[in-house]
Amino acid sequence: MGAADAVPGVSGGTIALITGIYDRLVTALTDVEPGRIAAVLRGLLRRDRATVADALRAMDAAFLVSLGLGVVSAVLVVSRVVEVALAEAPAATYAFFFGLIAASAVVLYETVAVDTPGRAVAALAGFLLAFFVAGATTGGLGDGPLFVFVTGAIAISAMVLPGISGSLILVVLGQYEYLVDTLHDFVDAVLSLVDGGSIGAAVDPGTVVATFVAGAVVGLFTVAHAIRFALDRWREATLAFLVSLIVGALRAPVERIADATTAPDAAFAAVVGVAMVVGAAVVLAFDRYAGVEY
Repeated sequence: MGAADAVPGVSGGTIALITGIYDRLVTALTDVEPGRIAAVLRGLLRRDRATVADALRAMDAAFLVSLGLGVVSAVLVVSRVVEVALAEAPAATYAFFFGLIAASAVVLYETVAVDTPGRAVAALAGFLLAFFVAGATTGGLGDGPLFVFVTGAIAISAMVLPGISGSLILVVLGQYEYLVDTLHDFVDAVLSLVDGGSIGAAVDPGTVVATFVAGAVVGLFTVAHAIRFALDRWREATLAFLVSLIVGALRAPVERIADATTAPDAAFAAVVGVAMVVGAAVVLAFDRYAGVEY
């Protein structure tokens, strides 16, 4: 799931569906409640192991912890690869992202029925929102603490939605490269402490990472739950809105490809075209293998 979420256009939620843990994941996340967390804390203070164990089992904590460790490990590894790709071949990398995102939209639209005025309005609203937000990234939506916090809250909600990529949301909001670079700066600074590096080098990137994580935690208890509520009450309209977000978000990789283009020629066009096709093929093959309903 972490490897999928680190790449725009591929959803960790889809991986959860394929591996058969999606229902358990959603149930576990919604079972993490303030009352149960308080019970764990009270049990620890009173050294009441039975109370702690019961509360942790009720939240399926062992499952969430093991899953979380796997997600974090994969994000660190895959995002490092993506960082190198963006530095060495930005146009081709974003072309690959474009193929992933476009194919994801095609696959998901096959499961959405935009056959009522309400659903059509929801689809149009989703497209326009993503299109204008993606366009605003070139003007700089900012990277201040509040914006990073909100970005974390929104991006984490994608983890529980099959077909919607958290990294895609970061691309739309213009935060993908910034947050990936910051994450690696923080990891490198922490690792350098072993060789006598300065802890001060880890403070600035560590603050950004901590802010993003804090937003993600809040998002799990608010944004993700709100989306699940919307899916339960207005499933088709909500799906139309979410899938249309993907279509509108295509503006982001297109503009990044244009920004990275210095001397377009036939060879450059061929590389970009092949990267798009490969990205689309990955998603289409993945969808064929998955064989699941979103």
